[in-house]
Amino acid sequence: MKIAFYDAKPYDKVWFDRLAPEFGYKIKYIESRLTIDNCILAKNYDAVCVFVNDKVTAEVIDELHAMGVQAILLRCAGYNNVDFKAAFEKIYIMRVAAYSPYAVAEYASALLLSVNRKIHRAYSRTRDYNFNINGLMGMDLHGKTAGIIGTGRIGQIMIDILRGYGMHIIAYDLFPPKDPSFEMVSLERLWAESDVISLHCPLTPETKHLVNAESLSQMKPSAILINTSRGGLIDTAALNEAVKNRQIMGVGLDVYEEEDEYFFEDRSNDILEDEALIRLMSFPNVLVTSHQAFFTAEAMEAIARTTLENLKRLENGEYLENEICYHCGLQGTCDRHKNRKNCFELKKADE
Repeated sequence: MKIAFYDAKPYDKVWFDRLAPEFGYKIKYIESRLTIDNCILAKNYDAVCVFVNDKVTAEVIDELHAMGVQAILLRCAGYNNVDFKAAFEKIYIMRVAAYSPYAVAEYASALLLSVNRKIHRAYSRTRDYNFNINGLMGMDLHGKTAGIIGTGRIGQIMIDILRGYGMHIIAYDLFPPKDPSFEMVSLERLWAESDVISLHCPLTPETKHLVNAESLSQMKPSAILINTSRGGLIDTAALNEAVKNRQIMGVGLDVYEEEDEYFFEDRSNDILEDEALIRLMSFPNVLVTSHQAFFTAEAMEAIARTTLENLKRLENGEYLENEICYHCGLQGTCDRHKNRKNCFELKKADE
């Protein structure tokens, strides 16, 4: 089988080139993101492989289906960029549900430490031989309260890390775990009591702009907000106002709701036109990185292997454990998946 690989970066090729021969697949790397204008490049290919910023719209899906593409392989966990309901009975959609939850949780912890202790600012100063520590004061995390939103694997690993700092944990989740070892609370209580708030939930209609003007107004002015999940969880305009008005002490973001225009690209010679992003990055107590929380060698290997295994399962007619349910938008929770049946089966070409 052949794969058209969109939005390809040099670091993507390392593990995909290494593992593709093991599965017997050929890959054509395409540097541009998947759009309706370059769908034609996937002609005569069995699958397309996409990332978080590829816009897989209903129009794109129809074009791919017309060309005989059987599968859309997401080399990521999130799938809010894909109109998966439009793909029903046309193209299989499979994702990498988990690669290295430790990578993301550890990075969230690193962002927290950097924002709290101003490590990024200290680095910039000492590079200029400025060894003044005025303005770099942080707070002890020990004994403080951390509010975790989203208690899946990443969220629970983050909880373990913060417990290591001696923090008290409270958490919120629309679908809380059974018998949690931490205290589940309402969102209102989490906003009000937390010294640190870390987001680890998916972006859905229910969670879009979960952090907004109202929730920000309920937070402590000494609180630190961390987001390594999805940019759309935060209303950027409201966050800018809250930082400007000193409603919050610090912010660490590895994602941004309009990131697809800039993240993963070199814009160092460009004049940025996104005024909200420019304003956000101008604050000394805001640290923004370019969606790199997942970016470890272990995670990249797992992403490549799982992506190729997903296609191999389809090729062999096996149960697709990483297929997204086209009806409920979840994975492995509908009745068909509970009975280890795929959400739909493509009709044979001769039928």
